[in-house]
Amino acid sequence: MFTGIVEAVGTLKALKKHGRGFEVLVETPHSFGLADRVKLGDSIANNGVCLTVTKLSGNCFYADVSTETVNCTCFGNYAIGQKLNLELACTPSTHLGGHIMQGHVDGVGTVISKTTLDDAYNIWIKAPSELLRYIAPKGSIAVNGVSLTVNEIKDDAFRLTLIPHTQDAISFDGFDEGCKVNLEVDVLARYLERLFNFDAKKNGTNKSQGSGITMQTLLKNGFI
Repeated sequence: MFTGIVEAVGTLKALKKHGRGFEVLVETPHSFGLADRVKLGDSIANNGVCLTVTKLSGNCFYADVSTETVNCTCFGNYAIGQKLNLELACTPSTHLGGHIMQGHVDGVGTVISKTTLDDAYNIWIKAPSELLRYIAPKGSIAVNGVSLTVNEIKDDAFRLTLIPHTQDAISFDGFDEGCKVNLEVDVLARYLERLFNFDAKKNGTNKSQGSGITMQTLLKNGFI
């Protein structure tokens, strides 16, 4: 589990083809403290993609990227030199500064515009149609592993604002117009959808018949 608070920006140093997947070598900055904090089998989010450390070498780690990951994320388009937002998996004492993330990318979005707003940037991202129902104004979404707030939704796109601190802390390479970005929606939205569908099926109803989540349902299941 992750929080979307980027700890460091790494660099993709090598890609070795394994079938339809890859073995990747990622270099981390000294500030990340790889040797002191990471052991084999640990999980690290790379632009929002949870990868398992298979080997360690100095300030670098190796990980395998499966065919499924290549198909569902931007990793298939990455080349040597790609900058990656890095975050170690949470521990029980982790400060939850962002929102709960799993490192399981739900889909790939496309940056459709980036405009300046004083010292910040407004960024519009087009989302896959199957993810739109999980994206809510003022809700959270992970973009390339960064926990961000959805400020506005219009048709099939949503707007983010990147403040100067966020710009300094993350890899900003993937937020230019036309770039593809990894998206992970808020897992709570998925649980709510599952709860709604399960209750509707159990009661012999469906959404088209007007059934929905009630205050009683939310109270009963601990959401409020």
